[in-house]
Amino acid sequence: MQHGNKVLSLHRLIPVFLFFVANVAFAQQTVIRGKITDAFTGDPIPFVNVVFVGTSIGTTTDFDGKYELKTTSLTDSLQASYIGYKSRTRVIKKGVEQTINFQLEEEVTRLRDVVVLAGENPAFPILRNVVKNKNQNDKRKLIAYELDSYSKIEIDIDKITDKFREKKIVSRITQVLDSIERIAGEDGKPILPIFISESVSKVYYRTNPELKFENIKETKISGVGFEDGSLMAQLVGSSFQEYNFYKNWLNILDKDFVSPIADGWRAYYDYDLMDSLYVGNDFCYRIDFYPKSPQALAFTGVMWITKNEFALKQIEATIGKQANLNFIEKIKIQQELEKSEEGAWLPVKNRVLIDVGEVRDQWAGLLAKFYTSNRNIIVNQPREPKFYERPIVLDEGYILNQNDEDHWNTLRHDPLTETEKNVYRMIDTLQNIPVVRTYIDIVKIFINGYKSVGKIDVGPYLSLMAFNNIEGIRVQSGFRTNYHFSKKWVFGAQLGYGFRDERIKYSAFIQHIMDRKNWTTASIRVRSDLGRVGIDDENLADDYLLLAASRFGIFRRGYYFNETRINFQRQLVKGFSQRVAFKYSTFNPVFDFGYYANPGDISSLQQNFQTAEVIFESRFARDELFIQYDNERISLGAQKWPIITVRYTKGLNGIGGSDFDYDKVRLSVLKKLPMGPLGTGKATITGEYIFGTIPYPLLSVHLGNETPFYTDVLYSMMNFGEFFSDRFVSLQYRQNFEGFLLNRVPLMRKLMWRLTGLANVIYGDLSEENLTISNPLPFPDGNANLTLNRPYIELGYGVENIFRFLRVDFVHRLSYLENDRARNFGVLFTAQFKL
Repeated sequence: MQHGNKVLSLHRLIPVFLFFVANVAFAQQTVIRGKITDAFTGDPIPFVNVVFVGTSIGTTTDFDGKYELKTTSLTDSLQASYIGYKSRTRVIKKGVEQTINFQLEEEVTRLRDVVVLAGENPAFPILRNVVKNKNQNDKRKLIAYELDSYSKIEIDIDKITDKFREKKIVSRITQVLDSIERIAGEDGKPILPIFISESVSKVYYRTNPELKFENIKETKISGVGFEDGSLMAQLVGSSFQEYNFYKNWLNILDKDFVSPIADGWRAYYDYDLMDSLYVGNDFCYRIDFYPKSPQALAFTGVMWITKNEFALKQIEATIGKQANLNFIEKIKIQQELEKSEEGAWLPVKNRVLIDVGEVRDQWAGLLAKFYTSNRNIIVNQPREPKFYERPIVLDEGYILNQNDEDHWNTLRHDPLTETEKNVYRMIDTLQNIPVVRTYIDIVKIFINGYKSVGKIDVGPYLSLMAFNNIEGIRVQSGFRTNYHFSKKWVFGAQLGYGFRDERIKYSAFIQHIMDRKNWTTASIRVRSDLGRVGIDDENLADDYLLLAASRFGIFRRGYYFNETRINFQRQLVKGFSQRVAFKYSTFNPVFDFGYYANPGDISSLQQNFQTAEVIFESRFARDELFIQYDNERISLGAQKWPIITVRYTKGLNGIGGSDFDYDKVRLSVLKKLPMGPLGTGKATITGEYIFGTIPYPLLSVHLGNETPFYTDVLYSMMNFGEFFSDRFVSLQYRQNFEGFLLNRVPLMRKLMWRLTGLANVIYGDLSEENLTISNPLPFPDGNANLTLNRPYIELGYGVENIFRFLRVDFVHRLSYLENDRARNFGVLFTAQFKL
């Protein structure tokens, strides 16, 4: 009986025991959630391995750096590790839900271990399949796509040292700087934010013809020194934050970087197959990649390739300070892609970080962070080509709601972090500090050449003073109105005086911006000044330094002129614009010059003349990108297609006393030539033919250069006004080799010098009629002019990036060396800012 009672009692205890064990197991389950960020930048780090120490239980962070883990194991710590970062371990509480965030510090770069294995690298078959399937997976295979895009940009001053804090301007904002540790995080580095922006836009793309249009719906901009948000609103959209690794070359900061999945991948990279795992719902191979040459414009990083489609699912690609880039410590691109209905993969999230080092010792650095999120993707529903006419368009009310935080919370794809909210508050504080505003004004003068004073800009300051043999000391100043005055009308004037010739020079203009959508302007300008034969102010209008330098020195063929110019231009359709102009000018030389009004009649020798001409110009640039700044439209250049300009000029005899009737036809083609490891070339081919008999100042005067400064549009070893033509064809070629060749020389690699090359060739001729109409002849005795049988040639080579700002060119002239004052060799300098 007692034995039976024992059995019965044990039987009754079994459910109780199981219930107890289940509760104990449940109580011991550990649930951990958290986020992993970069200790230096505060940005989330995707793809980080997070594991319970001593177990095989782990996960990887998502694109936003978030993770979640559960376990019943009796582990007491959690480890986070990722390539390029120091691993970190945190103690955990067992059996409870908790949040554990990590901030990882970068690890000092070390050389990759090279392991030689028998047989083929297992990553190679995968990469061959990636290239084989590019046409199926690349978004460019789609007929069209459109999507909703949210973009965010933040720019911070970083690397803030104690010595930097002691600088005069910084010490005056110490109160602000003392609070920046709160922005960086618990163990991050201090930063000082100076700019943050957000934008919401609709992006449209079609392939045939290849067209893209971004409609920026709303923007929110806060930055130190940014008053007119229209320029930045165009630059902060997603159009400037797109990186397609399916292309062989990615253009970043105007440099071409080879993709790790380029067609010729094996020539540029080494690869390691590290793992295979699920990324979301896709089983992927993890492949690490490294450039064969550390100085090459190539990436180091990790990518995840899907097993089924051999498509790029995720990638993190980094360019380190070993690459031949000025000031850049690091560029990091993180991208997550999703498969569309038609099979192609489109980026749904992009994150880019650009870390700019100190320009000088004891200065601070700069940190630029870009984030883009895309959703509501629609594919293969193309719009009519006319719909894509303008690459970037701002909605009328794009900035009306920028201070409505509740409204922006409904627009953001992801909420702002507390750090980002603090950034907005800190920038507002900085903008109101007087010393900050003063330095902002100084920087704007340096960049624009003008000082803004309310509704006008005073300047340009480079032309304040000059000295030459005709004017002696020349002083000049002027102004122009800005967008605060009007967004439709621009007024400007310049006034100068020469103390030797005791003459006043002036210019004044009015411009009416008739249409900003299809950029249309009408303008009139009057001018009275001193010029020199062989200097074309119109061609040098954008080169303020050279234009100012041309006012100095000896004017061998100087002349006074009065000019009236009326100009109308309009963009008719995307990539095609038309200009019509009328120009009337006088020519009053101060050098020995004459021409025969009636050729052959010695008594008809004249010295002064007047011209009236009408100009028709067509410009075709299929993929040229423009942005609007203030009351100007700025070209950012063409990408793949050439820029073609055709101009016809008709001289109108008898109009306003004009003395000549002539016709000029001119064609120019400008093309950028990406050459991969050889760098980038730029070729300009120009040709002109003149019908009629006219004195040599009205012919094609090839632009020489007698200054010590180098510029692309001039012939470096040609003297001012040395050659004239009434028919010619020319080639001007420039090559930037980047780190090619010099990277192979240890000292040059350390100095980060870069090789350049140039070639200038002109085939030209001058008819007997146009030669003999002038008296005296345009050339000194013994000088030869261009002939079709004998081209003018100059070749050059140079080094840029000396001290990161200086370029030196060594140019050899190979023909017409017998001419008066001909220089067979020259050294020219220019200061430039290039990455």
